[in-house]
Amino acid sequence: QVQLVESGGGLVQAGGSLRLSCAASGRTIASYSMGWFRQAPGKEREFVAVINGNGATTYYADSAKGRFTISRDNAKNTVYLQMNSLKPEDTAVYYCAADLRSWSANEWGSWGQGIQVTVSS
Repeated sequence: QVQLVESGGGLVQAGGSLRLSCAASGRTIASYSMGWFRQAPGKEREFVAVINGNGATTYYADSAKGRFTISRDNAKNTVYLQMNSLKPEDTAVYYCAADLRSWSANEWGSWGQGIQVTVSS
């Protein structure tokens, strides 16, 4: 099983940027689709972005399109989420996920512990 650790979160003003990193260990993630999710207080966890194993294909939630970019560096076993033009509604705990097993069931093999992103107005 892959262990995932997120970093790069914090407090930022609206309009600012953050880059989240998700460092994987335990095995290589090169063959895995990787995803980012978020959960705001009082809300369910929601999908943000996903990237396939070689990085050629990405898919975003409507809320992330045009502002967020998911990328990966398989040599570093790391996935990134570049977040620009941040809004207060982007405030949430952000989670990294590895090894997509079922898209319809949102079943992933591993999850990170999450990292807080807070956007002030």
